[in-house]
Amino acid sequence: MINKEVVSAIKYVSRMKPEFLLSEIRDYIKGDLSTREIFNIIHPMLFDMGLKAVHEKNDYRIIRTEPKKPLELNNEEIQRNEVFFKSPRVPRRLERVIEQYIEKKTFKKWEDNAVLEKIRKAIVSQKEDYWKEGKKRKVTYETGYSVLGYLAYQFPVYFVQFQHILYGMAKDGLLKTRMKILDIGTGPGVVPLSIIDLMNRLDDCEAMIYSLELYDENIEAYNAIVTQYAGIKSKAEIEPPIKADIKNIKDVNIPENLDLIVFSNVLNEIRGFGIEQKADIVRHLSGHLNDDGNIVIIEPADKLNSIEFRKLSIALKNMGMGIYSPCSFIWCTGCDPKECWSFEQKEDIKPTRLMSKLAECDEPYRYMNTDIKYSYAIIRKDQLTRVKYRVPPKAKFARLSKLEQHTGKRINIVASLMSGDLGDKKYHLYKICDGTAKKPVYAILPPHNTTPENEYIKTAAYGEVLELYNVLVRYNKENDSYNIMISKPSRVEPVVRPDEDEMED
Repeated sequence: MINKEVVSAIKYVSRMKPEFLLSEIRDYIKGDLSTREIFNIIHPMLFDMGLKAVHEKNDYRIIRTEPKKPLELNNEEIQRNEVFFKSPRVPRRLERVIEQYIEKKTFKKWEDNAVLEKIRKAIVSQKEDYWKEGKKRKVTYETGYSVLGYLAYQFPVYFVQFQHILYGMAKDGLLKTRMKILDIGTGPGVVPLSIIDLMNRLDDCEAMIYSLELYDENIEAYNAIVTQYAGIKSKAEIEPPIKADIKNIKDVNIPENLDLIVFSNVLNEIRGFGIEQKADIVRHLSGHLNDDGNIVIIEPADKLNSIEFRKLSIALKNMGMGIYSPCSFIWCTGCDPKECWSFEQKEDIKPTRLMSKLAECDEPYRYMNTDIKYSYAIIRKDQLTRVKYRVPPKAKFARLSKLEQHTGKRINIVASLMSGDLGDKKYHLYKICDGTAKKPVYAILPPHNTTPENEYIKTAAYGEVLELYNVLVRYNKENDSYNIMISKPSRVEPVVRPDEDEMED
């Protein structure tokens, strides 16, 4: 009853004043509550009420915020982010926060040889555990050095790759000026730190970030690193991680009205759960998502995890969820993900000072991790898709499921680009998909056959739908796949031109 009275008072006063001191609320309630007690009651509700609290001596200033609206990037914001992504790296200030945490945990300088050697051992051990299969595979972060190893090796890449995805969502108009975010399996806070860093390059946005984490060592690192990097004037309000096992997600008290839920490199680490069980976790959490919210799932780009992840995406689709990107179902059919090894590839990051120091040894390659490759999907409840194109009924394109009938012939096809360049000096190689193929299909462009008419495939975006004209079909018996040979007479074009209105949808 007291809680209801406090909330009613807050709503009343906030309608009358754009800002006020929280202590003023005591004049509107019967109970003898301290300002701190009032704050503890209303704090979880402030964001949804369109309010924020700023600590002010022994009080809190409550400020009415602007209503949330779609985030629209201006030219200056785009320029700042394009500069960052041309040479991505962990900001020096964040590097130093992590180095200070290492020193706090070890009571030694971060570059101490004994500390570095223990971190190297932790990295090697994690990599060995990661590549085990079946019941032998167990990825945990139960010791201090396992977390330090993660911060040194995996963290820099994951930190940048999530920013790539988040920035893409911002350009697509999927983000809002005020967002309520939940990060599942946050670890030492990779996703919150990525959000904070990206938001520092944006003008008009703020977020409330919640997270779930199982391991105490990760929670300790999160509380030390994320809070310090966010600082006092951060655009993101950081809630302490909720200690929870996502295997038992239905027993966890999850915030409501979420705008974004993130699973970053976590679902593949759940032991003993099959595709349907993992999909059920995601589906359950979607019940806490706003109708126009997004779920981002990211997994490693290796063949096993990438294929399993695509199966998960289709399982979610079969449960009634929608895939916004990167998949596009241009023939209005389902697809067979059994052999779908697809991933995004971006520019390498610059190694951190810690990573470079670890590589000062006899086997430096073991400790350098700078390439950005990942499988991902953006899942929604409202069936919105990034690519709205559907193959016209009378269009003269062959389905990839019919390539057996066209082997040795030149045909026209339409398909999504589903990889970066997988080739070498002899030829450019790209995975393509139209949602119908039963076997893997690759588009091949030898450098000597490159022309202005067909070179668009080299710069097309991941997930972009392309029209390929006058291409030769070949069957690759060794790999049980099909190769689409692009030659000088071939033509490659986007199905939607950059100057058309549909690009804005």
